[in-house]
Amino acid sequence: MFPADRQSHRSTFITAWAKAKAGQPLAPVEAQIVQIARMHPEYEDYLSDPERNLDRDFSPDSGQTNPFLHMGLHIAILDQLSVDQPAGIRRLHQQLVATTGDVHEAEHRIMQCLAEGLWRLQRDDHPFNDKAYLKCIKRAGGGLRPR
Repeated sequence: MFPADRQSHRSTFITAWAKAKAGQPLAPVEAQIVQIARMHPEYEDYLSDPERNLDRDFSPDSGQTNPFLHMGLHIAILDQLSVDQPAGIRRLHQQLVATTGDVHEAEHRIMQCLAEGLWRLQRDDHPFNDKAYLKCIKRAGGGLRPR
């Protein structure tokens, strides 16, 4: 879906934002990107200045959030929800939305679990652990039950 290299990946987001601002038609994934970007108005400067941000490093050590990674994780969650993979995530998401009263907050809670799972995957060099991911989402919702 997205290119593997950082510049091309970021260009996908920047191009979608530019097309939306110009009123041009968007492909479905571009529409998702724009929807997510609109939920994050603090990222507009990153999307509007490609020369400055295509190669920019965002260091978590200095408290910087990588807006492209953040929006990419939103897209990953939307993809998971669309096919209910891992099985049960859609129901947990719905319960989390009901618990928080906010779709965006629910996605951010899931995102923390996804980021943790990806970090463990890299650290431990093991396959992604769906069960641990769903348990984390359950904990993020205060005890939601995965099926």
